[in-house]
Amino acid sequence: MAMAFWFYMLAADLLLPLLMVLLGRRFRTRPPAEINGVYGYRTARSMKSRETWDFAHRYIGGLWVRLGLVLLPLSVLPLLFVWGKDPDVVGTVSAAVCLIQLIPLLASLVPTERALARTFDENGERR
Repeated sequence: MAMAFWFYMLAADLLLPLLMVLLGRRFRTRPPAEINGVYGYRTARSMKSRETWDFAHRYIGGLWVRLGLVLLPLSVLPLLFVWGKDPDVVGTVSAAVCLIQLIPLLASLVPTERALARTFDENGERR
């Protein structure tokens, strides 16, 4: 039963990097068709115009693909060290991995917003 839990935690830890890769590819090639407040990269700057919307999705999409591909093996490594250990240890390590994965996910907002600011003015028109 402990090994089943280990595999479950591995799957949970791979979920965010896989979603980053899959959504990143989708955003890079096909940004959401409509500017909306439900799905997509939704910040005040990205929603100013269709051009900023598409640019932001292509930019963050590229970042997410690269970050997700880096996070995939890095997410597996810590769990290899707790193979066969007590489920409490596996759960703790897995939770730490999930929390650490949030850092690059959230950090990807900073370069995206900077790129938008460099490329577009306050009205959403290209500089």
